[in-house]
Amino acid sequence: MTKKEAKERIEHLKKLISKYRHSRLTLNKELISPEAEDSLKKELFDLESDFPDLITADSPTQRIGGEPLKKFGKVTHPGRMNSLNDSFSEEDVKAWWERLINYLGKDPKAEFYADPKMDGLAVELFYEKGVFKTGSTRGDGLVGEDITQNLKTVEAIPLTLSGDVPREVYIRGEVFLMRKDFERINKELEKKGEKAYANPRNLAAGSLRQLDPKITATRRLFFYPYGVYGEGSGYLEQFAKREKEYETLRSWGINPNPAGRVVKGIEGIFQFHKEIGEKREKLPYDIDGIVVSINDNRVYDEGGIIGKAPRGAIAYKFSPREATTIVEEVKVQVGRTGTLTPVAVMRPVSVGGVTITHATLHNADEIERLGLKIGDTVVVSRAGDVIPQITKVLKELRTGKEKNFRMPAKCPVDGSPVIRDGVAYRCSNKNCSARNRENLYHFVSRGGFNIEGLGSKIIDRFLDKGLIADASDIFSVKKGDIEVLERFGEKSAENIVAEIEERKEIDLNRFLYSLGILHVGEETARVLAMQMPYGKSKFLEVSAITHFYKGLSLEKLQEIQDIGPKVAESIYGWFHEGRNVSLLGSLGKFGVRVRHERVAGAKPLLGKSFVLTGSMEKMSREEAKEKIRNLGGEISESVSKKTSYVVVGAEPGSKYEKAKKLGVTILSEKEFLNMFT
Repeated sequence: MTKKEAKERIEHLKKLISKYRHSRLTLNKELISPEAEDSLKKELFDLESDFPDLITADSPTQRIGGEPLKKFGKVTHPGRMNSLNDSFSEEDVKAWWERLINYLGKDPKAEFYADPKMDGLAVELFYEKGVFKTGSTRGDGLVGEDITQNLKTVEAIPLTLSGDVPREVYIRGEVFLMRKDFERINKELEKKGEKAYANPRNLAAGSLRQLDPKITATRRLFFYPYGVYGEGSGYLEQFAKREKEYETLRSWGINPNPAGRVVKGIEGIFQFHKEIGEKREKLPYDIDGIVVSINDNRVYDEGGIIGKAPRGAIAYKFSPREATTIVEEVKVQVGRTGTLTPVAVMRPVSVGGVTITHATLHNADEIERLGLKIGDTVVVSRAGDVIPQITKVLKELRTGKEKNFRMPAKCPVDGSPVIRDGVAYRCSNKNCSARNRENLYHFVSRGGFNIEGLGSKIIDRFLDKGLIADASDIFSVKKGDIEVLERFGEKSAENIVAEIEERKEIDLNRFLYSLGILHVGEETARVLAMQMPYGKSKFLEVSAITHFYKGLSLEKLQEIQDIGPKVAESIYGWFHEGRNVSLLGSLGKFGVRVRHERVAGAKPLLGKSFVLTGSMEKMSREEAKEKIRNLGGEISESVSKKTSYVVVGAEPGSKYEKAKKLGVTILSEKEFLNMFT
């Protein structure tokens, strides 16, 4: 992305995120899921990290929360209540740690305090002589709302602290709602005919903003502290480590989340994240990840603040069930019944724990309902084991470069006219889909790319679910695209993707055979491959292969041994068909590498052609063919006057009779083997 494109995208993101945040935090109205909003924020953060000179003071990454509501009194915090930057992957966490090391100019001890990230509302409590005096929301980070009376209804917040408490102390933490109370309250609201809340976080936020504390009391809110506010040497002497803050809070009678603990090294963070993630659904409250902080508060203090967040801490969130991404292309897949299904090919995005690149758009009516264009930013949703779907188009992020999509008038597989059948579009050729499948089976077969993990049943599943439309799509499929399908797990998906990746390198003759050109079998493919000039590199660009074979005239093709007029016409026609040239281009784009190199060593059979007929005892016909080729000989499937030898095994066929008739030299298996001794 150029700087100009980044600047334009950043401006669009800033406006949209600010709109969503204002509605959610100030008006208490959710226009988009928090997960989708987080996804947009992460994109903005990444862009600003790549282009730091484009960061402006009005960016959402430089702000904390919403403006204080006018119906509550205002409270100025003694120091800014910061938010945290989000991360969604191990790579994000590693990048955060590297940035901190670079900023500090040293490699601090990798010891962290990790805590479940409560999905609630951040508040600050002020105690004077151990007595709870005021409580406030985070607000914009500097000024919050005075919600003291409402916080007094939260039983987990003690009105008086015990033990050796400073004269004045500020405690920060999260107010949230237990799931059982969320369900109870929503049932009560539904009985009254009132609108239920979408999630516990919204309900907790709404409860704290009640003007009548009696209503708040009925909600049974809960509280976990996550730190003591303090600055300067006095604070650092008392709390040299973050774990000391948590121990002290417990001694005062205000209990942090018992699941938090010290972890060692980056791997310790990942292990904690995994453990908490596995327990997530069994917890009595909602969490959306973990919070990781440098355990050494002196190092934390040295890190300072960047934008709205401390450098010494980060939120490592669970993979969202909704995320945003960009639709880069819409492909049309021909199904088992000939139905054309549009499929969105998207920029890779993690949703529900898997990275996906494809989502079915079902039909033309669905595209129209969404108002989708190629290039649009979209919300992708996945709940449970449901296949990911595009649920919303963020039209505010359009640049004007987006393109409309229309269903094709001709079938992308065989060029037959497309007919409308209700909401469906179908290829008018009833045999089209079957032929497409056979071509794909051939492409991955042993003589072609030899992708053993892709049998016919799996190819069928991929076609029916819209993961592939042509052979090149096989190399674009990600692990996450597969594991969301029924009866596929993470391991099987991993194995298939690994097998596909391993088969991206292929010999030229096998590559040509895999294309399924009519009348081009394995031997003709080998003959064709031999026409391609050798280069300095053993690998050829797919574009170079396309250019060379497209440049062969019909006359030139017919001059090649064993290629007659019909075969020449078939080869010529294939390389001049637009969709075939497009397929070759896609294969190159997805990283297919074609080997074409000279084989070193003596070539005693150079210029000799062999035809094999009948079964052999000492070796298989495939082994015999390979031996001939390795010594420079050629294999032909038909006998002609140009044939050098016909090797005859047991029960030879008509080729034996033709060889006798034409006077071609006939070798027994023993005579053939003697050639190599």
